[in-house]
Amino acid sequence: MDNPFIFRAYKTRELFCDRQKELELLLSNCLSGADTTLIAQRRIGKTGLIYRLMDEIRSEKIPILPIYVDIFATRTMEDFVKALSAAIMSAIPEKSSIGKKFSKFIKSLRPVITYDVLTSAPQLQFTIQGEEEQKQTLKGLLTFLDEQDTKILLAIDEFQQIREYPEKNVEALLRTIIQTLHNVTFLYCGSKRHMMLDIFAGERNPFYRSTEFVTLQKLDRDVYADFIKKHFLEAGFEIDSDALDYILDWTMRHTYFTQRLCHTVFNMATSKVDVELVKQGAAQILQSDAAVFGQYQQMLTAGQWNFLIAVAKEGEVTQFSSRQFLQKYHLGNPSSASRIVTSLVEKNLLDESIHEGKSTYSLNDVFLSRWLEEKYI
Repeated sequence: MDNPFIFRAYKTRELFCDRQKELELLLSNCLSGADTTLIAQRRIGKTGLIYRLMDEIRSEKIPILPIYVDIFATRTMEDFVKALSAAIMSAIPEKSSIGKKFSKFIKSLRPVITYDVLTSAPQLQFTIQGEEEQKQTLKGLLTFLDEQDTKILLAIDEFQQIREYPEKNVEALLRTIIQTLHNVTFLYCGSKRHMMLDIFAGERNPFYRSTEFVTLQKLDRDVYADFIKKHFLEAGFEIDSDALDYILDWTMRHTYFTQRLCHTVFNMATSKVDVELVKQGAAQILQSDAAVFGQYQQMLTAGQWNFLIAVAKEGEVTQFSSRQFLQKYHLGNPSSASRIVTSLVEKNLLDESIHEGKSTYSLNDVFLSRWLEEKYI
């Protein structure tokens, strides 16, 4: 039997846990033409939810064409245009009416089309001369989608990356083009909360109040426990309640880390799954990832590394500038702690969650957090 605990990509709805409320809300927004901003901590299931939404649209034959583009690796507006072109080409059947139209459109850019050896996804290589041509090509792509006879859902993952482009006024350009579209609904997704909130809730920014917000939280504990138990039982492995509790506590219910631990334990299981087996699986993961964790230390200052250790030992920190916390871990003064926190959030090593106006900080990488706990006793 195949391992049912997937932690790399979406596979089927049966192997996807819950998110029913979020799914229904996103689908409702798609049908009504309301743009949505989806914000989630990294690896908590954001991309999986997008694929689950696209799967729902296709399987239920909802008259919407879903297109997904991940712009995390893009560095310029030209990269963005190329990524968007490739995503459209992947989503549209080549021999369909819209596929033939797009093929004709893209040929005007004189592209060289290659295919990824692993995924078979198309990769486009073409040169766009100058910033003005980039703008016109981007406008042409989005206008092309808007002119089709079917509604379009364009999901842009890691949307905050546009803030890293060297070109000026990219947000204003995109907003200007998007305001003219009537047939394309946008799902803007991002993992850098502070940047996404500034883009879509900052009063002086072009996208201000242009979307509805959805924030992805951790899965409900009981729902996740039932999901895990169900898949172990279906494979013939009984799992006791203590083992389930240990899994959800040790991974802090963070989707990627929970799935990966369950995946490891599933591969190790021969009969009943108990706490000892789960602990063995956890130890195996930390040993496997230790080299990666060591590299983190080389990339950080001593102050930043010590701060991560302190947060890992606490689990989460609300008042990082308090005298008690700073003195307990010898972290210096409040102003230096504030600079360190800002830097670690920007590096995606610390996650900032906000509840009722209060910020709470924890390590983005749960396994790194557990490793630091063990290494620095």
